Amino acid sequence: MSPIIPINYPYPLSAAIYKILSKGDAAYSDFLHGQGYGKGFKLFSFSQINCSFSIIGDRMHILKPDISIYIAFHLPLAAEHFIKGLFQSSEIDIADRQSKASFIVSAVARIPEPLQHHAEQEIVQIVAKPLSPVVAGLPDRMGYYDFLSPDSNDFAGNIVHNWRNKIASCYDADTARDALLIVSTSNGYQTPQCRLITIKAGTPAETKIKGWMQFGLRITAERRFLDILLHAGIGLYNAQGMGMITVNKPFPYERQKKSA
Repeated sequence: MSPIIPINYPYPLSAAIYKILSKGDAAYSDFLHGQGYGKGFKLFSFSQINCSFSIIGDRMHILKPDISIYIAFHLPLAAEHFIKGLFQSSEIDIADRQSKASFIVSAVARIPEPLQHHAEQEIVQIVAKPLSPVVAGLPDRMGYYDFLSPDSNDFAGNIVHNWRNKIASCYDADTARDALLIVSTSNGYQTPQCRLITIKAGTPAETKIKGWMQFGLRITAERRFLDILLHAGIGLYNAQGMGMITVNKPFPYERQKKSA
């Protein structure tokens, strides 16, 4: 029988990642579940599951035994502790109240840093794309989000605002305020795809969010600030598997010359 997981698997998978982290290093688990960075940021994200599947109702039926996932993290300790945690966790459970599937971790590979040849304070431009839905939103008077699409005039600004908050949590408010951060979106020949995701489905804390895939991002900043996005994701709900990006192309930043 093929494994069956909820279509809203990001939150259960996030819980499984926390469990792996806690096995690898208890300090990670305490840090992530507790204070995070400054304002409680849990600075990690992960991609969508890559596998062959079919959708029946609100369930994903995994058609082939092998699945893969990318995980990125921005943590204060050395990365090898996290890798060790993955190796020590031989099983990942993705479950909700209706179904449960267990997966054996057969291999873990560390992907080279795409900006490793750039100095930390070098300004770099990257072209990137989402590996999981990007969520951007403006809170209304009741505290709920009005979610923005990449076509919205407020989308890029909202991404930058959230990014500055992450920088402030890792560095300080002055560094975040003064950082050169430029974000623009490009759809190319594709139409951005909307993804509706439910967090904590079937519980009193159930939350529905809207994210977007299939669009491009052109991002400019110092390498150290780009690393935060690459390790922690862009936009909202990163620790629930939203906003992971991958770099298509990095290139040096050239300031525009002022006209005489």
